[in-house]
Amino acid sequence: MLFKRLLLSAVSATVALAPMAATAAPVGAVVAQGASDEAEAYAGPRLVVTVVVDQLSANLFNQYRSRFTGGFKRLIDEGLVHANGFQTHGVTETCPGHSTVLTGMHPTHTGIGVNFSADDATGEGRYCLASEVNTLAHGQITDNGNVGTELLKVDTLGDWLQVQRPDSRVFAVSGKDRGAMNLAGHNGRAFWFTKGFGLTTFVRPGESAEERLAPVAQYNTRFPAAEQGQNWKANNAYCQSLAEDIEVVDGTFKSVVPPQNIGFDGSPTQDEETLKAATYLLQSQRLGQGKAVDMLGVSLSATDKIGHTYGTQGPEMCEQLMRLDAALGDFLSELDKVEGGVVLALTADHGGADIIERTHARGFPYAHRASFAVVEEANAALRQQFNLDFDPLQRGSSGLRIVDTQKRALAEPLRSQIARAAVPMLDSKGDFAMVVFRDELLQDPIMETIQPEELTVRERMRLSAVDGVSADLMTALKPGVATGGRLGGNMSAHGQPWNYDRKVPIIFWTPHAAGQERFMPIRTIDIAPTLANIIEVETPKLDGRCIDLNLGESPVCPVE
Repeated sequence: MLFKRLLLSAVSATVALAPMAATAAPVGAVVAQGASDEAEAYAGPRLVVTVVVDQLSANLFNQYRSRFTGGFKRLIDEGLVHANGFQTHGVTETCPGHSTVLTGMHPTHTGIGVNFSADDATGEGRYCLASEVNTLAHGQITDNGNVGTELLKVDTLGDWLQVQRPDSRVFAVSGKDRGAMNLAGHNGRAFWFTKGFGLTTFVRPGESAEERLAPVAQYNTRFPAAEQGQNWKANNAYCQSLAEDIEVVDGTFKSVVPPQNIGFDGSPTQDEETLKAATYLLQSQRLGQGKAVDMLGVSLSATDKIGHTYGTQGPEMCEQLMRLDAALGDFLSELDKVEGGVVLALTADHGGADIIERTHARGFPYAHRASFAVVEEANAALRQQFNLDFDPLQRGSSGLRIVDTQKRALAEPLRSQIARAAVPMLDSKGDFAMVVFRDELLQDPIMETIQPEELTVRERMRLSAVDGVSADLMTALKPGVATGGRLGGNMSAHGQPWNYDRKVPIIFWTPHAAGQERFMPIRTIDIAPTLANIIEVETPKLDGRCIDLNLGESPVCPVE
């Protein structure tokens, strides 16, 4: 097929698409049945694959480019490589990052500002994709509890596709629920691993768990053996040369492969198994083999767990990337067999930093573990100023909440009064580069982000701000400063507005095309409109823009 030989040649003459009409289906709408005449005439690729490698920073991708021999090498040799891709926002966590990829929207618009927030009324923790009505298909409350897509405020490429072409099917698989659900959208089928079971999903009221699990039921029969059979051996001589002992907060960290206390979700086996599950869905569902356009999302979670637990510059991450490279190569070989043609986009939900102590030793003396003494000092001052018998500032994973003795949100006007008093006590003090009151930040306009590296820190944080979700006082630590550091727990971190956490690779690929390097920055929010244009799907107004991928003379994207 000509499409497989030259990237996008089958769609280089597509007409410009008008924005979706105001009567488009709302978030989570049930799609209609039947295919349109327009879909019957469609001549482009029949399968769209989206791969998100959790915590694959552009720095890490570029560091290992010369060592890849498998799937990453194929993507580099045959794809359009944007090594300067960006997550534009400031709170660079997994759930917000995934939410940008197929919605074309900043987290401030997707409603997914952080991984975890808190319920203002109760003070209890709230997960980014928590659900009050759904259950889990495997029948137990595990992982992040009952989940669903109700808190995702916008639709995804898969949702637009299924509204306009109801015969299309959308699947996603991941090691994490938030990876799968953000890629599957409201109406797709999202599956993720849960310990001791295999792939699970959520079940809405009136749905059957058996029916929801049907696409992966046979796959799950073999999963327990795969989970128990994980192994992490020292396979690569270069990776082994990176072994060392590092003195950290509470002892000596032995950075070696195999590491101690290996679990399925913290080893290369998880990503290998995720790609096997994706291949199973590809084959069993015959994705891309019919007249309709299908979608398959693959979120690979092990790089994130390994990065947190062992850092990014040791033998553990090296071995992870080498094994992922090989597994990805096998997966791409399966995509070669899809007769309907494939277009694939690969990116990451965020970047990440190495272990602070190793960063310090390697020429960045400012790297250190964060101190929050200034928060204690601010709490003491606020208690006195407002005649309080409790500390009003509570530290969370992404900022500071203003709470009462029950950890519930303080009522107005006291909440705002405390916030405005606290900001000058904290902003640019201690290890904080910025502290800003969320309510005031939400009043800022959203700046044009086509040059994402030029955004100020405040502008980056604005793109993460979500009313009722983000912390009352949104915070950014200074570069090279991180929390954590516990042996056996998180040794390194991400989530900050600096480019080592924001900068990610973005690659568009189709089998056996001519590769091309593109150095100008693009954003993860540009992926959805670009893919939508390729498969001739109309979109609503988005934060992202269509990127011209055509290797010929005619532009692919609509002219605005």
